[in-house]
Amino acid sequence: MAPDSMPPAEQVFNQSPPFADVNLFTSDTVLREAIGREGAGGASANLEAFGRITGSAAAADLGRLANEHPPQLRAFDAQGRRIDRVEYHPAYHRLMGFSTAQGLHCSTWDHLMGQGAPRAGAHVARCAGCYMSAQMEAGHCCPISMTHAAMASLRHEPALARTLLPKLVVRSYDPRFAPWQTKQALTIGMGLTERQGGTDVHANTTVAVPLDGVGPGNAYAITGHKWFLSAPMSDAFLVLAQTKAGLSCFLMPRFAPDGSINRLRLERLKDKLGNRSNGSAEASFDRAIGFLVGEEGRGVAAIIEMVTLTRLDCAVSSAGLMRQALARAIHHASYRSVFQKRLIDQPLMLQVLADMALDVEAATALALRLARAFDGHDDANEMAYRRLMTPVTKYWVCKIAPPLVYEAMECLGGNAYVEEGGFPRLYREVPVNAIWEGSGNVMCLDVLRAVERSPETLERVLSELEASSAGEARLKAAVDGVKILFAEAVRDQARARSVVELLALTAAGALLQAHAPPAVSDAFLGTRLYGAFRHSYGVGLAGADIQGIAERAAPKAA
Repeated sequence: MAPDSMPPAEQVFNQSPPFADVNLFTSDTVLREAIGREGAGGASANLEAFGRITGSAAAADLGRLANEHPPQLRAFDAQGRRIDRVEYHPAYHRLMGFSTAQGLHCSTWDHLMGQGAPRAGAHVARCAGCYMSAQMEAGHCCPISMTHAAMASLRHEPALARTLLPKLVVRSYDPRFAPWQTKQALTIGMGLTERQGGTDVHANTTVAVPLDGVGPGNAYAITGHKWFLSAPMSDAFLVLAQTKAGLSCFLMPRFAPDGSINRLRLERLKDKLGNRSNGSAEASFDRAIGFLVGEEGRGVAAIIEMVTLTRLDCAVSSAGLMRQALARAIHHASYRSVFQKRLIDQPLMLQVLADMALDVEAATALALRLARAFDGHDDANEMAYRRLMTPVTKYWVCKIAPPLVYEAMECLGGNAYVEEGGFPRLYREVPVNAIWEGSGNVMCLDVLRAVERSPETLERVLSELEASSAGEARLKAAVDGVKILFAEAVRDQARARSVVELLALTAAGALLQAHAPPAVSDAFLGTRLYGAFRHSYGVGLAGADIQGIAERAAPKAA
């Protein structure tokens, strides 16, 4: 039946086409420019291929299925034996297969197999992939992120790291519930927090008792609980437990050395707001076997390197989710007509879209600049940047993501509020990165500690910002403001959020001043550095080239 002969109720017009089969790399001007300047331009062809997968309609459908059919706990078998297995929908496993084939769980560690030099731009290229993978489906990114980050902590116990490395850097995915020695590839989760302590891991009560001698690599019997055990079907977990020497880090495999299921009990799965494709469990340990990573009493020092890398991923993932929300909003506004004009041709809507685009470009630039700092390895300036700017970037990018995604939903109206379009899942997903691996106040206190312990860290970062500001008066004033606020925050922690937010905005502004078109940088500096609370988008852009800003952000055809 031709459309014009359909009954009125079945005719569909003035609706945007599905936002599907969009290459998330080639369609994203800001992402392509960022990976080039941050040292990963050689990965463009690989990222283009991955962008085709992550933006495909087929991948979007897998994401839908993985969230509509969340993991299920099977605590017992038919005879009543504990098995503590978590079953996932096949769509989840397909998504894991895509991201592991891309190497998002391991690519920065490839050099360890050959003992050569790290590949140039490895962290930037990987983070660009994570940025797109989160847009495909964010829940499965949790075990991908933790598996990648775990190697940083495992290197505190070199013999253990060498044993596991060949199965951690392989670009495949093996979901079987079996001893790790029999598997082709491994995933690693983490269990740090307990119900009585949360972020204060020193309040943990879980205890570890040596079984065959004290020291790194030795087996301990661990008894206690974890309030959040992330990705509970991982092959092993990094956990914290108390020894006589204090809080210590352990690798706890799902299977004991004798091949039996380790005494790790999954009590229940969390019923979460979002991130539903990814399981999160409450767990108890009854003399479960774990192997000491690093020295007794040095658990935080061992685990913090893993946490630092996952904080980077939080920022990258949030920036990716912001990009997806903005791209959908611009796509819709480019097709939908209201009052005889397309939405994107209406000045008020265009101003909102352009205003959101400023934050998305700033978040993307800041996250990938941070990724480059991890590629800097032992360079003193890059070490200072990643130490200070990891919590700063995580704080700001993860904090602005929920209001931006909400604003993008409003651009679509009622269509964004129903499940079929996928926006509700996107909206439920964005809060988790601000909470996971340390909430906002934790990030701010971490920034203060970094500066108090090493004032040179702040000096190095501010020197870079001053050098890249190109004499821009607003940036120079912002750098001066950061110095003043840090002096105040050292005396009064209540000032910590103010200084962290200003430092994030200043760093983002310096990047845009150096690399973005003047329309973008001028509008960002003119609206973000004054420090007042911005209650909504589309305010204060008078005189800005809003059409140029929105056109730059619009998803480009392949």
